Amino acid sequence: MMTPLAAAKAYAATQKGMGVGDVGTVGTEATPKAGGFADILKSAMSDAVHASKNAEHQMAAQVAGKTELVDVVTAISAAEASLETVMAVRDQVIQAYQEIMRMPI
Repeated sequence: MMTPLAAAKAYAATQKGMGVGDVGTVGTEATPKAGGFADILKSAMSDAVHASKNAEHQMAAQVAGKTELVDVVTAISAAEASLETVMAVRDQVIQAYQEIMRMPI
């Protein structure tokens, strides 16, 4: 099960991989390389879809006898991890939305 801490670490790793929040040199402003939160979510979703398609191709190749079982297990594990990350981020977004809706006007 994905914990909030694991989701936060996955989100931080995604940001680091995309160059968001990198510290610039002294005297210059750091500019983010990505467009923002929406781009990060879009990238995470496309990575999850890519991982699941890769797992499907690995399973089909295993059935045809063209790949090793360890490759299939690795691909499935990667797809599962990325799906859990997306689900954890989704749960946190829903929780934040519900918290905003409970705020007094």
